[in-house]
Amino acid sequence: MGLEKAKSLLPVTGGMSFLDLIAQQVKDMKTRFGTDVKFMLMNSFSTSEDTLAALSKYPELGTGSDLEFVQNKAPKVAESDLAPASWPSSPDLEWCPPGHGDLYPAMLGSGTLEKLLAKGIKYMFVSNSDNLGATLDLQLLTYFAKSGSPFMMEVAARTDADKKGGHLAQDAKSGGLLLRETAQCPDEDEKEFQNIGKYKFFNTNNLWVDLEALDKQFKENGGALQLPVMKNGKTVDPRDKKSTKVIQLETAMGAAISCFPGATAVCVPRARFAPVKTTNDLFSLRSDAYVQTPDFRIELDPRREGVPPNVKLDGIYKFVDAMDAMIPAGAPSLIKCKKLVVEGPIAFPAGVVIEGEVTIKNASGEVKSVPAGVHKDTTLEL
Repeated sequence: MGLEKAKSLLPVTGGMSFLDLIAQQVKDMKTRFGTDVKFMLMNSFSTSEDTLAALSKYPELGTGSDLEFVQNKAPKVAESDLAPASWPSSPDLEWCPPGHGDLYPAMLGSGTLEKLLAKGIKYMFVSNSDNLGATLDLQLLTYFAKSGSPFMMEVAARTDADKKGGHLAQDAKSGGLLLRETAQCPDEDEKEFQNIGKYKFFNTNNLWVDLEALDKQFKENGGALQLPVMKNGKTVDPRDKKSTKVIQLETAMGAAISCFPGATAVCVPRARFAPVKTTNDLFSLRSDAYVQTPDFRIELDPRREGVPPNVKLDGIYKFVDAMDAMIPAGAPSLIKCKKLVVEGPIAFPAGVVIEGEVTIKNASGEVKSVPAGVHKDTTLEL
């Protein structure tokens, strides 16, 4: 998405960012239940300063080390010779966070785990900041606590749209659960990997962890969790596809399910998995297809009956700043939109309503605007 700051700081609705909405959810829970719910961020070296500044308007959530711990950083590796990548024009780009699996060693190394246990905190709920469906659900907390399980992963049923993503599986030797990602799948096994009849569930990355059990695993395994390492190919400058090709070595936090004997999974409604991975997602989220609840959750408008709009934007919208320039008045109305396809540089002024299945094309290469008004089940050529 071409971000230069944390994704959690992107505006979502009414001028509120992902982080604002999460902070308001925590405040609401503290008020409604009269309990001191702890909230912490795992920041990276590139997001810490900005997110702490944004949260300074919520002093009741904490400050400094009570509010965050910073994950480790690793050198990007040049694909050509496997040496640390060099990028003198912007040395910060030579480094990367080692994936969200670094959650566990970062908690240990920063002293965060020890501090939380000393405060009597036993259970931790973890989710991605861009997943607005991932709220702290008390029914799930109760279920997890009563189960006695050390680790619980929220999973959802796979569909054809999810077949290329990672899935939950059972270890043939131990019988325990494991997470298998696309990067771990050999080419010859790809067809079986995508068999949603056999591998029925995917990881939402909403995790529940017994902190005492996590501490026990660290003590029994020399201060480490044996998470599989994945290799991701990228460019040293994410916004410059001609820059040096690099390899980033990462681990996934969900993979810890195989590190805890007795770990379990629970199937949850798909509403608990609503991440923003692309500008297509953000475009939809900023439209009237979504509503904000009184407790600051963002949900599909009930009139959508659980089905989000299918939005496919042209490649020129790939970066957030480019998308913002095309929707100066905000996203068009998508409340009755089934599918929107945008081809070419197309701007949306105020008053545009999309209904049914609509394709808008502009082959001129110059930015053109969609006429205000209702566009229903049609193809527009500007």
